[in-house]
Order: sequence, then structure tokens, then C-alpha cells
Amino acid sequence: MACLPEYPVWAIIQDMLSAPQSELIWVERPQELHKAVASLLRYPRLAVDTESNSLYAYREQVCLIQVSTGESDYLIDPLALDDLSPLGEVFASPQIEKIFHAAEYDLICLKRDFGFSFVNLFDTMLAGRILGCSETGLAAMLENEFGIRLDKKYQRANWGRRPLPRELLDYARLDTYYLLPLRERLAEELHQRGRWELAREDFHRLCFTAVPAANGASNCWRISGSRTLSPQEAAVLHELYRYREQKAREANLPLFKVLSDESLLKLALDQPNSLEALAVSGILSPRQIQRHGEGLLRAIQRGRRAAPLYPPNGATRPAEDMLQRLEALREWRKQAGRMLEVPSDVVLPRDVLEEIAHACPRTLDELASVMHDLPWRFQQFGKQILSVVSRFPPPVVRNSVKEKLSERSS
Repeated sequence: MACLPEYPVWAIIQDMLSAPQSELIWVERPQELHKAVASLLRYPRLAVDTESNSLYAYREQVCLIQVSTGESDYLIDPLALDDLSPLGEVFASPQIEKIFHAAEYDLICLKRDFGFSFVNLFDTMLAGRILGCSETGLAAMLENEFGIRLDKKYQRANWGRRPLPRELLDYARLDTYYLLPLRERLAEELHQRGRWELAREDFHRLCFTAVPAANGASNCWRISGSRTLSPQEAAVLHELYRYREQKAREANLPLFKVLSDESLLKLALDQPNSLEALAVSGILSPRQIQRHGEGLLRAIQRGRRAAPLYPPNGATRPAEDMLQRLEALREWRKQAGRMLEVPSDVVLPRDVLEEIAHACPRTLDELASVMHDLPWRFQQFGKQILSVVSRFPPPVVRNSVKEKLSERSS
């Protein structure tokens, strides 16, 4: 594959690096969406970004989808459109490369809200990490590569408001407008340094990014420090968590804007039994006490009367031999990362590292099976990885049938 695209993108890069001259198109009606999709399907590469309202709503949602072609910048309004399924054809097309920056969050949101599937991705942040860039935020990369300074002051804006003011529209288009020339610069360097196939592995893995399970009242165990509580304190925390969930849902606010995790944990430990005690504790502000004090005290009382709560039976501690293999592989990965001047997880993603430690392959064929979607890494590092794993004896496989028969005869 050639470093540069067949169509003359580099011829327009210098023009793109000035203020955007491309057409800005707002899409809020079904016929406008169909027309936009028909146009987008003609391009071999598209830059994509999303804006959500996670800082302003209980259930966040995608509030804007930006797509740039180099000639036009589309701002698609999911809040006005009941059906975005036509856009799925663009994301699922293997003929169109979709360029994101830090794609994981965008992909999760787009899959969660609209059920889109993705093929043929390019992530400029991942490309930067693979090239050993010291800074991989979009603003930093654009400044380092092109001397462009993006103003990120609207990064935490409320994208659910309508109509969006002009300054937010201009801000939104810039995140995708400059991705096209940035992709060209990074792709060229990936080819020159022999890391294109490595990047393709990670881009391919991105397509299968999973959507996390939705939050719920049982997720009080997600709060940092919750597993250090006594069972009765955990029951109190559970009731406090349920109270916060209810209030956040009623007000359509994110959880942290109702009460912080830290406050809930302190309340579960302190368990004040009156408004006076709550005020003396200093855990909440006077305004929070006025708004939530009575409800929190009732939640604490419910938790005290409830049955003790124990952590779910999650993953048990891995066997000691598996932990030893894992630590040895991590140390090898650190050294390999230093040699390549990249973060260690670029050498081998954490999930694959853990799978290798668990499987303990004894041959290259067995290792290739574990690394089936990382062929470049297998070719480059397979023998080294196998050498590390081979320093440890294979795990003991217990034959449960024989053990039971032995136990019966004894």
C-alpha cells in the first residue's frame, strides 16, 4: 500500500491548514440526512467526531455528529432526527476509511445510541502513540505537526442545548476538519518507520470496542474504597447510592452533580443520625444538606436495618504461577517499549498479555492461536514472548473425574 492516497489530498493540505474554507452543512431533517449520506459515500476517507452531554444529563447521549470530507463539514443533529440508520452504511463500509481521534469513547457512544457497526478505522491518537509522540491530545498534536492552535474552551460545553450558538458550530467542525491532513502526516510516518501494519492491527481491534453495561443501583461497588467497608457499612452505601440514582434520574443530571462518590463513602462510614450531626460532619455543604439531608438520613436508616451486604463473587485471585508469568511478561514488555520508544501497551495490549499469561502456550503455534488478530506483533515478538513464558512450568491441569474416583476409594 502506498504511503499517500491516490486522490490529491496533499495538494489541498496547505489550504486546509488556514481557517476552514469548506462548506458547513447543518443536517436536521430526514431528507437532509439522506442527501448527506449519498454525498459521504463518494469519499474514500472521512473524519468523524461526536459531542455528548455527559456533564449535563443523567443518561448521556450523542448530541452532535461531525463528519468532514475536506470539501464539506457536516454537523448532524441526532436530537432532531428520529432515525439515523442511513448513516450506518457509511460507518460499515469497508471502502471508506473513518478517521477519529481517540476513537474508543466515540465508538462506544455511537454503538450504544444507534447500534452502528464499524470497519476500516484510523485513529490519530493511536497513531501518535505508536510513533512515540510525547503528547497525543488533538490540540497538542496539531500544534506540534502544523503549528495550529485549537481553542478548547468549549470542550465542556452543553451540546444538548438548541439552538447551538455559532461559536459552538465553528468549534465542532474544527475537530474533524484538521483530522484529514493530520492523518496524512501520521500515515506517511507510520510507513516510513515500518509501523503501518502495527497500527492497522490496533485500528482493526478498535472496530470491536464493546459497550459497557449500564450503571445501576447495584454498582455501588464501583465507588473507590467501597470494598474496604464492613458489610453493614456497605449496606448503608448501597441505600445512599440508590438515593443518588433516583435524584439524578428525576433531575436529569449526571450522578456527580447530585453528590460525589467521596461524599457517599464518607456518609456510609460516619452514618450521621440527625441534620445536626450531618452538619457537624462537614461532609456536605449547607445547600446540599438543605436539598438532600432528610433523604440521606432515611437512606442511612434503611441501610442500618438492611441485611449486611457483601461484595459480589467476582474474579478470584489468579493462581500464583499465572501471576508470575504475567509479571515476567510485563517486565519484557516494558523493555521492548523502551527499545521502540513507545508506551509498553503499544508493544502488546493488556488483554492479550493477560490471555497469554493465562494460556501459557508451549509452542509458537499455540501462541499464534492466542495472538490470532495480532499477526505483525506475533512475527516481531512471538519468539521473545515464548521464551519468557517457557521459563515457567506449564500449569497443572487437574483431572476432576480421576480426583473424585480417588477420593471415593480412599
